[in-house]
Amino acid sequence: MALTKDDLSGLFTAIVTPFTDDGSVDFDALRSLVRFQIDAGATGIVPIGGTGEYPALSRGERADIVRACVEAAAGAPVLPGVLATGFADAVDAGRDFIAAGASGVMTVTPYYAAGTQEGMRTYFRNYRDAVDAPVLAYEIPRRTGVALKAETIAALADDGSIIGMKCSSYDMPEFIETMKLAGDKLAVLSGEEPLFATHVALGACGGVLASATVYPRHWIEVFKLARDGKLDAAIAHQQRLDPVVKTIFLETNPGPLKYYMGLAGMRAGGVRLPLTDPTPETREALKAAFAGMTKAAAA
Repeated sequence: MALTKDDLSGLFTAIVTPFTDDGSVDFDALRSLVRFQIDAGATGIVPIGGTGEYPALSRGERADIVRACVEAAAGAPVLPGVLATGFADAVDAGRDFIAAGASGVMTVTPYYAAGTQEGMRTYFRNYRDAVDAPVLAYEIPRRTGVALKAETIAALADDGSIIGMKCSSYDMPEFIETMKLAGDKLAVLSGEEPLFATHVALGACGGVLASATVYPRHWIEVFKLARDGKLDAAIAHQQRLDPVVKTIFLETNPGPLKYYMGLAGMRAGGVRLPLTDPTPETREALKAAFAGMTKAAAA
């Protein structure tokens, strides 16, 4: 049965791609990471995207990673990120992922050659037709330099081009307008940890969060509290992870996150170029954040 907007509720963890010491994909660690998320209660998995180092992976590696995630997820939705700059490459990736068993794809707004709002509407409509699978739009303006207007998102839902979107933006007025115009037409997923509880309180169906790689149960609890109208409690619970969230994004994701995972005893390995391992200063900040979380958990 095809994935629909009603299936997109709760936590979808944006997972890292673990590497071995020689830089190859660590499939054993990847499967363990997926199982950890599902066992914790995550609704689904988002591999390959920015947190999964899409640009640093070969086409074959990406498909193999999706296949391994689908196997480990045992029926839970797997929604790989597609970060290609060009339409043809994005279609190739989407078809590869669906052939590997993915439930759908999360495709970033076209960037570098940034289109108009109508151009992006046509892009996603044509993309959905070419891939012939459920599509979520991934909007992250600080990385792409382009944002979808609320009216465009509503039009994409009306076109049947997308069943949902990941909103990685701090533009709250535009988010509110999006919920007003399209909240009943598609599933909006928050992509920002600091705004997660607020996004859910305003109507988001869940989130796609990188820090959930280590703390899935924490974010599931934040979601439940916000969904149930307990926003103050949700924000208070969310803020307990503020030191972690701040430090894992001190440098380009996922370098600091992978280092933090190592502190937590999780196999992740390093990153591939052009990313590099965190600086000594960032490593010290990560150690301090981890020590603080460990102390709080023991209290």
